[in-house]
Amino acid sequence: MSKELIQRLAVLDTPAVSDALDKLGIVGQCAGIMPLDRSFNLAGKAFCIKYVPANELGGTVGDFVDDLGPDDVAVIDNAGRLDATVWGDLMTTVAKKNGVAGTVIDGVCRDLDRALEFDYPLFTRGNWMRTGKDRVQLEAIGVPVIIGGVTVRPGDLLRGDINGVVVVPAARAEEVIEVAERIQLTEDTIRAEIQQGAALRQARERAGYHRLQTPVA
Repeated sequence: MSKELIQRLAVLDTPAVSDALDKLGIVGQCAGIMPLDRSFNLAGKAFCIKYVPANELGGTVGDFVDDLGPDDVAVIDNAGRLDATVWGDLMTTVAKKNGVAGTVIDGVCRDLDRALEFDYPLFTRGNWMRTGKDRVQLEAIGVPVIIGGVTVRPGDLLRGDINGVVVVPAARAEEVIEVAERIQLTEDTIRAEIQQGAALRQARERAGYHRLQTPVA
């Protein structure tokens, strides 16, 4: 996935990308996955990790973080569990040092104070202190995972901001980003007209606002 596409995605807001996904008939809005600080932003490509409940042998819970690099987003499927964390202080420290774009978890993390200190983006279902060690174990890396009801495949693009997280399939990234750019430009135009005194109704009508996200028949 080209760095240029990630850079273009990074300047789009998630509502514009969400509307583009709707227009193209793609489900990519991760329900219930939100930033743990309202200032967190991320854009990058998915590095997928899947956890399952631990068996009697247990297993590692975070050594994979050494393998992530710039533009990677750690995308962790813990089946939405709220009682066992899969990301914490030491992983945040390594990820920040390695330039990782951020972490998205269908589940919870801990040690939020370190992420806030480092301005390291965490998008999860919440945070709690109880460790995942001996409660969950790593099942697979580099496989499709489910995040907030959305299938994420390795290499897919993710964008996260104050509104949540969207997933852009790698095979359609150029198409989605182009549509989202047009949508965001249209909304910017409407906003400018309102600032100059136009009524919302007329500004929206001129721009075709109500059809921006409507799928093409």
